[in-house]
Amino acid sequence: MRDDRERLRTTFDEAADLYQDARPDYPEPLFERLLELTGLRPGDAVLEIGAGPGKATLPLARRGLRITAVEPGPSLAAHARENLRGLPVEVVHSRFEDWSGPWGAYAAVVAATAWHWVDPASRYQLAAAVLRPGGHLATWGAEHVFPVGGDLFFDELQQVYDAIGEGLPAGAPRPQPGQLPDHSEEIEASGLFDVVAVEHFDWTVDYDADGYLRLLSTFSGHIAMPADRRERLYAEIRRRLSERPSGTLRRGWGAVLHVARRRDHPRPQSQ
Repeated sequence: MRDDRERLRTTFDEAADLYQDARPDYPEPLFERLLELTGLRPGDAVLEIGAGPGKATLPLARRGLRITAVEPGPSLAAHARENLRGLPVEVVHSRFEDWSGPWGAYAAVVAATAWHWVDPASRYQLAAAVLRPGGHLATWGAEHVFPVGGDLFFDELQQVYDAIGEGLPAGAPRPQPGQLPDHSEEIEASGLFDVVAVEHFDWTVDYDADGYLRLLSTFSGHIAMPADRRERLYAEIRRRLSERPSGTLRRGWGAVLHVARRRDHPRPQSQ
């Protein structure tokens, strides 16, 4: 599991040129709630883990936060420096696990679609060490959700994934909006944080063939897919979308914002 995580987390740098425009924007209400729940104010110091090209960094910096953005991919870090030029952001090319501080200096640690890539054996301890007393940890992602009555394209496309040997395992979840996992138990089990809030945000994006293939080309599983399988999949997506009058599909997105406050007196870690 650890080897797979380490291998896949490095694939994103190959899609550095695509990531900023291909990935969906996080909804503005998510950032507003983040600031409300944490009490962050312009000028506060924030550490962002796995910043990529600045997808979440940009809206946070525009709200006046001073951000240290840690990004392990050299190409993604270079794109972030360009995208965030003129804003109060320092981009550091490093894994969070290898970063050298400063410690105890930040009002918040945030991770957007990146927390699950950090080593689970150390991520809560590292985040707590980075934060000043009373500081907050905020994590969220952007995941595929399946609204009731939503686009059937994804059901039909599973036949293609199965045919090329890239199908989902039996019983793989298909969460509806509001049904993405709540990680409160894991956060509390660290003994280092108290959960403040868990809130769901859902939205949809329409894609034409070019846009959807650019999106898929930023996903670790598709980047790592053998080229012949990927080409067959992409050709089939183009063919099927060309037969639709609109030429588009509608994908449901969901994010779960977890906000937790650092405990001043840590509890023993749950087993």
